[in-house]
Amino acid sequence: MEKSEARIFPDCRAFEANLGNWTWDRLSRLFWKSADVPNDEVDGRHSTRAFIPSIASWLARREAAASLSAGSGAAAATESFSPDAFEPGHRPDRYEEVLQQLDTGVAIVDSRGVLRFLNAQMERFLETPRGILVGAPLSRLFYHRQVPRLVRRMLVRLFREVRRNRRCRMEFQTECRCLLVDVARIEELDGDYLVSAKDVSDFKLIEQSALQNDKLAMLGKIAAAIAHEIRNPLTAIRGFIQLLTPYLEEKGKQDYARVIMSEIDRANHIIYEFLNSSKPSEPMKQPVRVEGLLKEFILRTESEANMKGCELVCHVSDPDMVVDVDVKQIKQVLLNIFRNALDAIQAAGDGRKGRIVLSARREMRHVLVSVRDNGKGMDPGTIGRLFDPFFTTKKDGTGLGLSVSYRIIRNHGGTIRVDSVPGEGTEFTICLPLNLQAEGKKADRRAEEECPA
Repeated sequence: MEKSEARIFPDCRAFEANLGNWTWDRLSRLFWKSADVPNDEVDGRHSTRAFIPSIASWLARREAAASLSAGSGAAAATESFSPDAFEPGHRPDRYEEVLQQLDTGVAIVDSRGVLRFLNAQMERFLETPRGILVGAPLSRLFYHRQVPRLVRRMLVRLFREVRRNRRCRMEFQTECRCLLVDVARIEELDGDYLVSAKDVSDFKLIEQSALQNDKLAMLGKIAAAIAHEIRNPLTAIRGFIQLLTPYLEEKGKQDYARVIMSEIDRANHIIYEFLNSSKPSEPMKQPVRVEGLLKEFILRTESEANMKGCELVCHVSDPDMVVDVDVKQIKQVLLNIFRNALDAIQAAGDGRKGRIVLSARREMRHVLVSVRDNGKGMDPGTIGRLFDPFFTTKKDGTGLGLSVSYRIIRNHGGTIRVDSVPGEGTEFTICLPLNLQAEGKKADRRAEEECPA
């Protein structure tokens, strides 16, 4: 489109001399170039031409305002000649509106280094008002006091890289986000530069977390191998101490042997728990009645609870509930929680009567097994780290028991939740899927036994 073509529109004559090449080139691209698209007609006329007079009229007023204004008031006068000011019914171009709603920052810089366009997200990234940025050359923004220092440094680095390579791709770390910025020279825009910026803070966190997990996994494998090798010399030492025990008793030094044996057993226990937490052991599942599983656990731990003055209670709402579990692993989970409950009751230190309640109830297609105590309870910060490896609040604890328990429950397709009130107690709730098929067969078998033919 040539400037002379503007004379076919009466509203264009007044501003023909003031209309810059950059504006006319884009006006041509936006409207006249679309005439190449076939079948874009309304009532036999090309639909694009119907919008040219009103847009040209608006551009005339905008450019006239810019030319009549000078000094610091130029930007304000230009903004006052907005489409809304002249045409109350004006709606922004749909494509521009899409650009404004993107979560990616977009800007256009012409070949002379003047910032011609930026969307709302880019304005937020640059932390600078739009009125300062649009129409300003980059050389001015490098030293502008209202542009944050980090943004100015970013612009300088981008400018230097683009001058060398005509394009660049850089990451910039600000105080609260990480930006990935791409700059490319677009021939379709007559050599103007398209700048896009994307907030990749979340992706960087995920990348760092994955890298850290890889390091921890490798460290865990090395530590597991070392721990396994340590058990061999410990076994030899324990055997020789047992052989020396009679000689130590003759000299009245049997306490030395007892202390050595107990410390070796403690070291073996720590290594055993560490190996269990580091190796992904698959559960050997089998159908088990929940009621029978809890009763066996009560028989095993009741004496230990009585020795520490703690009452142990069990409630099962439905005796027919069946789960597919590795009995040994589930008992290990319950034992870890039970011993933590005993320690929490003793740590309360107020002479309260200890009480631990085991219960099981049905919830839809799952069973909820809970272990509730009336110990000292935990604060939210402790609960948040409870299942982290090596985190413990006990003086002699390893911090691996609950970490192992968490992994076991996850391997069974279940979940484990903790609710605690400081000074009142803690409740662990284990959710496991029910074996509905086996449960139905057991119920039918029980009904046949109770009602013989």
